[in-house]
Amino acid sequence: QVQLVEAGGGLVQAGEALRLSCTASGRTFGTSFMGWFRQTPGAEREFVARIGWSGIWKEYTASVNGRFTISRDNAKNMVFLEMNSLKPEDTGVYYCNFIYFPHWRPDDTWGRGTQVTVSS
Repeated sequence: QVQLVEAGGGLVQAGEALRLSCTASGRTFGTSFMGWFRQTPGAEREFVARIGWSGIWKEYTASVNGRFTISRDNAKNMVFLEMNSLKPEDTGVYYCNFIYFPHWRPDDTWGRGTQVTVSS
């Protein structure tokens, strides 16, 4: 079954950086698209970034484009999210997941996520 373990969150000030990591299992990682999502209280979970199986193709939501970088290490079944120039509106619980074609649907199983809090 799918297992996802996120780490690297914390409390930072606006303008600072964090690097999130995720270890994923339960699917063939090296041929899977992976993504990062985030959720704030009272809101639905939203897409942040996704990456193709080779690590070359990447896509970001507009609000993080140019500040966040997604990457992966297929040898370790890990995906990363480098977050720079953090803003208070980036605050939330961050989750990684497998993403399936053709509708960019994430797996139904989610990990516990990692909390990111950005103070102004």
